Amino acid sequence: MATLSLLGMLRRSLVHRRARSIAALVAMTVSAGVATALLTLYADLDAKLHKEFRSFGANVVITAPANTALQTDALVRVREAAGPDVLAAEFGYAVSTTDTGTPVVVAGTDFSAVRRLDSWWQVDHWPEDGATDAVLLGQRAAQFVGNERSVGLTYAGHAVTLRGVGRVKTGGEEDSRIYMPLAAFTAWTGVGPSVIELQIPGNSARIEATMARLRQDLPEAQVQAVRQLVEGESKIVDRTHALMFGAVLLIALTVAVSVLATLSASVLERRRDFALMKALGGSQTQLMGMFLLEALVLALAGVVAGFVVGSAAAWVISEGNFHTSTLPHLSVLPLVLLLNVAIAALAALFPVRVLRGLQPAALLKGE
Repeated sequence: MATLSLLGMLRRSLVHRRARSIAALVAMTVSAGVATALLTLYADLDAKLHKEFRSFGANVVITAPANTALQTDALVRVREAAGPDVLAAEFGYAVSTTDTGTPVVVAGTDFSAVRRLDSWWQVDHWPEDGATDAVLLGQRAAQFVGNERSVGLTYAGHAVTLRGVGRVKTGGEEDSRIYMPLAAFTAWTGVGPSVIELQIPGNSARIEATMARLRQDLPEAQVQAVRQLVEGESKIVDRTHALMFGAVLLIALTVAVSVLATLSASVLERRRDFALMKALGGSQTQLMGMFLLEALVLALAGVVAGFVVGSAAAWVISEGNFHTSTLPHLSVLPLVLLLNVAIAALAALFPVRVLRGLQPAALLKGE
């Protein structure tokens, strides 16, 4: 009977003071929604940010000693040391002369590998797989040839005629080069690949560990990191983590203040009711228990609504910024529940102190 009576009083309190209950529920829902969205995004944050950084190209470069080429099995050894998820492309370089007599750097490479590694390149048309005479012309290098459709090049007295199929524009040194298939490049110049560019996913610790293995497996080569990418990625990931935690704490504090104001107003408004309950034999524990139960019910309802809203918000944010969907993570639900319960408990501390200090006789006399 006592339990039924307590639940009835709780229901009447929530219904009769609907405006204050809705205000507290909205605040708890906002808290749970923001926490759910940020924690859901946080669960996939590293993978999504690392994926975004992969589009910026190589973060590690392996270079052969001057005037030499890498060993023929260098790329295989690199893949074994770096792991199956690494993106890698070989490059060989030679300075040739165009049909207009202008020196130009010609690079031999695997177009399919470069297309995956350097997806940020602006290329109007990539050569087809298997094409042996197709070339990409850098934006500036195209000005050095007489006919883009029939590109004549000469190296060490050996002439070759290639077919230009597209242009590449990066704003860097690639714009001054002509790219051709590596096999055709080696057959024409006799020069093998001297550079391997790598995109190693993961944080800076993994990249450094992979570089150490590469230096051990390729002692004759120079292994260097593209510091702007490696350090920039690490800083952005760390700062994003800090930003997300800071946002959750700031929202939690804001919501706690809002719920505190609502609960305090509710207690002050019902001082006479609580005083009457005390005068009729209600214990201090029962009064505080009913009040805390009211705050807990609002917190739980906010978690349910906030989890749905926050999961939807995380999906929208992920689609808009990373172009991949982030599904709801039930693993974040206990953390969101703990956060909301903690907010409700902290916000109830001041009103509970007010309840403990109520003097039924004075209040019922109107003092």
